Amino acid sequence: MAYGYIGKILTVDLTNQRIGTENLDEINLRDYVGGSGFAVPWIYKEVPPGVDWSSPENCMVFATGPLTGTVAGTGSFTLSTKGPMTNGIISVQANGFFGAYLKFAGFDAIIVRGSSDKWVYLYVHDGTAELKDAKDLKGKDTWETQDEIQKQLDKTDRQLSVQAIGPAGENLVRFACLAGDHGHIAAHGGGGAVMGSKKLKAIAIERGKYTWPIYDKEAIRDISLKALEQTKVKSMNDYYHWGTLMVYRTCQNLGHLPVKNFNEYVFNETEKYLGSNLRPQFKEKRHPCWACQHHHCSIIEIIDGPYAGFIGEEPEYEGLASMGSLVDQKDPIAATVLSNETDRYGLDVNETGWILSWLMECNEKNLLTRNDTDGIDMTWGNAESMRTMLRKIAYREGIGNMLAEGTMRAAAIVGTPAADLAIYTTRGNTPRSHDHRRGWSMMLDTAVSDYGVDEEGILVIPPVVLGLPPTTDMMTPEGAAAINAAGCGRITFYDTLVICKNTLNGADWDVTIKMLNAATGWDFTANESKIVMRRIKNIARSFNTRHGLGRGAVSPKYGSMPREGLGAGKSFYEIQERAIDCYHEFMGWDKTTGKPLPETLHNLKLDYIINDLYPQKIQS
Repeated sequence: MAYGYIGKILTVDLTNQRIGTENLDEINLRDYVGGSGFAVPWIYKEVPPGVDWSSPENCMVFATGPLTGTVAGTGSFTLSTKGPMTNGIISVQANGFFGAYLKFAGFDAIIVRGSSDKWVYLYVHDGTAELKDAKDLKGKDTWETQDEIQKQLDKTDRQLSVQAIGPAGENLVRFACLAGDHGHIAAHGGGGAVMGSKKLKAIAIERGKYTWPIYDKEAIRDISLKALEQTKVKSMNDYYHWGTLMVYRTCQNLGHLPVKNFNEYVFNETEKYLGSNLRPQFKEKRHPCWACQHHHCSIIEIIDGPYAGFIGEEPEYEGLASMGSLVDQKDPIAATVLSNETDRYGLDVNETGWILSWLMECNEKNLLTRNDTDGIDMTWGNAESMRTMLRKIAYREGIGNMLAEGTMRAAAIVGTPAADLAIYTTRGNTPRSHDHRRGWSMMLDTAVSDYGVDEEGILVIPPVVLGLPPTTDMMTPEGAAAINAAGCGRITFYDTLVICKNTLNGADWDVTIKMLNAATGWDFTANESKIVMRRIKNIARSFNTRHGLGRGAVSPKYGSMPREGLGAGKSFYEIQERAIDCYHEFMGWDKTTGKPLPETLHNLKLDYIINDLYPQKIQS
């Protein structure tokens, strides 16, 4: 088998309760690398137009890459499927142990097809797998599910990695997620709802003893160690020690912290949310991802106050922002509890934050009263009301049934003027927990995203690093489009390897390429990585085009004009059509529809897609 790969794919037919294997196709490995490069093309080929996200014909692909299971930060995996939030393709990742254990169990990927008529979970071990009865797991949250499966199989949390859905996935909440290893989340797009539609409660992977060839083990180890040292020195906000817990201050300083559903610019409690002030309030036990030396993942116990004794995982920035500044929650301990409970129900914390903040603003303006919210007091920062509402959403109880449809659909049900306060894109997704009104490249990225979440992650990358003039201004339609097109797929490429980008934060791009070459023996170049990125991006865009997704846009509130700071007096909503037109042109797509042009697809060796998108060319 090629260096960096096991060479086997596990196939699961839930309808007929059959397990099988396929050989990994070596011919095109270099064109797609792994991870999302495996998963996205598989979904394109296996899920034709007309197949609903909840149909048995929809499939799920869990994939690793050539770096998975090698060095620090490589325990990750990619999940792709057709998702319920946008009715388009999704590609999401989670860190932890799941990806590494999948390779140690003897597989590069898992393809799940069909739907079960009863609740089951998949147990992968020793180069094989089996479906086991999960009726006793129904109704359990993601942590309880992991604990019970470990108990049933008599394994510890270092012998077994479990990715599970909670009640939200069981009840087909559109923004249900997967959660595993006590806190690592495959969050965006509604993958948990797809898993719930298949009655697949969890996937449990036992760490095995399978090995695979690495071209130069010493080189990859040395490169990884040097990257770690670079990260320690150069890492913005000191990711090495704090993970994303110090991002609160940076986002506030840059004007990107979301405050009160975009109604405020400054969150006065920011310092309380920094890791240096938050961690002393916990008892901590380090809980790092596979082989990771960074100091930002821990199981915590709250020491004092009304939540004393609560055990969870130290939250990341997005959880603390969604349950903190966005909903005007001034107590970071309460935000920690809310973030953890959201994960345990199996809800995407970002979408949940936008739903709750919209409800609170509607309550403040008397557009939705207690009579509308099942008697729950949805005032700003009311932690106990939010806890109650989380359960209602996860179980689709009362108003929770409407909210389980996500921000865009819930707003449409309520109608104006309440709908005018909601933050979303017209494809159905919402942003990460940031205020993008002062970063138009990120707002454009979210609006045109083919995965239901921003794809480029280039908010703070200087234009010159992307090969653009230093004067390129992301706060113009042309500048935002140029930055997004030039940075196309940077995050996607990490997701082909598959690695946690934070472990390389501060390391140069060529370090990533060197690690790939050390694993595979290739002579891969940075330019080649850009081609791979664009190839995967164009497959995803083509899938969505065939499945009827429009060009995308942002809601009026999302694209509104900030009152102060960077971007004051400028509204993305007013110029978004020009920005999207420019982006389409830069990407080699039809300016109006965003449909990839034949020459673009041909240049990326995607001629088979030309036949799908332009059948009239074959007839002629």
